[in-house]
Amino acid sequence: MQTELIIVSEYCHKCDIEPSFIDLLQEEGLIEIHAEGGEHYLLVSQLPEVERYSRMYYDLSINMEGIDAIHHLLERMENMRREINLLRSQLHVYKRHGLEEMDW
Repeated sequence: MQTELIIVSEYCHKCDIEPSFIDLLQEEGLIEIHAEGGEHYLLVSQLPEVERYSRMYYDLSINMEGIDAIHHLLERMENMRREINLLRSQLHVYKRHGLEEMDW
């Protein structure tokens, strides 16, 4: 499996963002930067997150601590959504087996 990488400096130039912003995202643990041959790379799969964070930072003037807090809240919401879906599927199994009469 080949991993697609983008050079950080080229991405920053094309998107008109500061390379130091990418460094801040890495320091906060929000993204991973890969270094190879003196160059720094982003995973293509991380681009939607980087774009979301850059809109928060540059367009909405949310500081890095705020971005980190939003990131953790969104993660918690996603985990809760998965848990709700799992519980719903388990509930459907109980209903299909005639257990809907039980007093929960």
